[in-house]
Amino acid sequence: MPSDSALRIVWIYPDLLSTYGDQGNALVLEQRAKRRGIEAEVVHVRSADPVPETGDIYLIGGGEDRPQILAAQRLRRDGGLHRAIARGAAMLAVCAGYQIMGSTFGGEEGQPVDGIGLLDISSSRGPARAVGELVAEVDASLNLPTLTGFENHMGVTALGPGVKPLSRTVVGTGNGNGFEGCFAGHVIGTYLHGPALARNPALADLLLGWAVGETLPPIDDTWSNLLRQERLKAVAPA
Repeated sequence: MPSDSALRIVWIYPDLLSTYGDQGNALVLEQRAKRRGIEAEVVHVRSADPVPETGDIYLIGGGEDRPQILAAQRLRRDGGLHRAIARGAAMLAVCAGYQIMGSTFGGEEGQPVDGIGLLDISSSRGPARAVGELVAEVDASLNLPTLTGFENHMGVTALGPGVKPLSRTVVGTGNGNGFEGCFAGHVIGTYLHGPALARNPALADLLLGWAVGETLPPIDDTWSNLLRQERLKAVAPA
């Protein structure tokens, strides 16, 4: 169990939702915190376990249709995630996990399935699978550089007035409406795999800064920036 003083990074349902290396997001947060002298521990919450309300950053990843439906059902019954976000915890939800955060999403046959209503979004099946690199320019209020990642999903996501688009799509599909992801308060939803926080360390630091309530000192991002530039160059117009 984590100590009382440690930054708690809660990885939700790794037994159901953990595709395309999304668990790497937890490792990135843990290591970037520790490199700044912040004690941090990752708490793995399997689908049979209650979601703790005392976490600082919550993470949920992508997955297939049936595990996504099961995850939504269990999160609705549990209620711990809602209580944690209500008290100010930060969150990054990726792909299937992003869709679950809304009011509805598309099930195994495209039927609407109830989400958990944490974000003012709704998702459904799109006309074709979106697969490939994704590049997007972030909302200026978040003060982040261009996002890079990999998407593989059938979803299209409509945003309600309670959220703002995370970014405007430059390459790829994202939400399917010219935007990628969304955010509200300290909750971010995105279709970015990669894992997202390895490709976008500034996004990881945004979540960490929200969790600790202060501006973080810089650290050496030489290798992270090399990865970013490699992926961005790979999809740049000829």
